Amino acid sequence: MDTAVTYGAALKSAWPLDPAVTYLNHGGYGVAPHCVMAAQAAWRARIERNPTRFMRRELEAAQRQAAARLAAYLGADGDDLVYVDNATAGVNAVLRSLDFAPGDEILITNLAYGAVAKAARFVAARTGARLVEATIPLPLADPDTVIERVAAVLSPRVRLAVFDHIASTSALVLPVVQLTALAKKAGARVLIDGAHAPGQVPLEVPAIGAHWYVGNCHKWLMAPRGAGFLWASPESQALVHPLAISHGLGRGFRAEFDWTGTRDFTSFLVVPDGIDWHAALGGAALMARNRALAAAAAERLAQRWGTQTLAPSSLFAAMVPVRLPLADVPTVENAIALERRLSDEHRIEAAIMAEANGLWVRLAAQAYNEMEDYERLAAAF
Repeated sequence: MDTAVTYGAALKSAWPLDPAVTYLNHGGYGVAPHCVMAAQAAWRARIERNPTRFMRRELEAAQRQAAARLAAYLGADGDDLVYVDNATAGVNAVLRSLDFAPGDEILITNLAYGAVAKAARFVAARTGARLVEATIPLPLADPDTVIERVAAVLSPRVRLAVFDHIASTSALVLPVVQLTALAKKAGARVLIDGAHAPGQVPLEVPAIGAHWYVGNCHKWLMAPRGAGFLWASPESQALVHPLAISHGLGRGFRAEFDWTGTRDFTSFLVVPDGIDWHAALGGAALMARNRALAAAAAERLAQRWGTQTLAPSSLFAAMVPVRLPLADVPTVENAIALERRLSDEHRIEAAIMAEANGLWVRLAAQAYNEMEDYERLAAAF
């Protein structure tokens, strides 16, 4: 780690966050730092000087260069990676490209992000396929349970298995390498939803063994919103197409996704700047520090409240859900109301979820957070 980096409140000014707000939900929508926003503004200025020249003569090379940089960060080849607006768009591109038929099955788990589960349900209904859900019990005591529950519903009828790398609501880091091998052995193709993974955990995407991997750069990799990616193994690229078919049709995986119509491409182009800032803050050391802070904060709050975390600390990265000391009915409506009260009355932004017969707060830890932030949350209850 760069010894010049001082984590915590002293670093908060590097982001445009309201200094009066205790921000504990970096995993929700991300926050782009000032340096990346400045780089994005510079790209926008360059484009507007001559949009025709840029779009027709400069964009392709610039976008491919940015994709190659991200791919290298992910341990992948730039030719196997394309940008999409977000992970949900990448998941939909895969789901809606594949040919399913009556009798086929699409496998997800109950930990799947809500939008992904709905997309899988939509595709199954349109094609006559069956949606199969592996139920992972929460709170989770043993990671082997995840493998066991998935194995119990796998069958030769499963054409596609969709697994989270880091589940959104539960924040659990799933054993994606083992799950991928298990599903492939049963004859299924595998799509990994890595929306929360880049910048939160070390990544070697091709080594996972999946056919497709989608992720976001705006959550933990310091990029602006609108910078997602889809990685596809070489043999799987011809099977998928973007949601918007455009001029690249018939020209291959990269050409199809690189141009789906006129848009603001600057979020893609500054992903390398986000990677640079992440590295300047320590890279792997930053991820380890955030993980340690989230675990320590979760343990302290669980002890103070007399509650529990959703699983052992070894199953989380920089986000950990802690059960709140409340008897409120665990509904989505109550969770939303509580989030708003925290924001309006205490100036605290934190994600509240209704899970496992209770209300839980999903703590997030980023470079600008420190233990005092979580103490403020504890005091609010």
